[in-house]
Amino acid sequence: MVFLIQNTQNRDARAMHLKLDELIRSLRHANNEMIDIEKLSDEELAALAASYETIRNECDARSKRREKV
Repeated sequence: MVFLIQNTQNRDARAMHLKLDELIRSLRHANNEMIDIEKLSDEELAALAASYETIRNECDARSKRREKV
């Protein structure tokens, strides 16, 4: 029974990844490097997360500057 549940979850996760890959691929400004990131090492994922955190911080800083104007 556990095998059947795990198999279904794995299939659902794979289908979700394929759908997300298609969305990323279809968006003009999307970063296609995001496709297949589940294959990256923990260190590579941490570096990627850090780069997106930097981008988020820059966006927050721009928003705060606009609010002051």
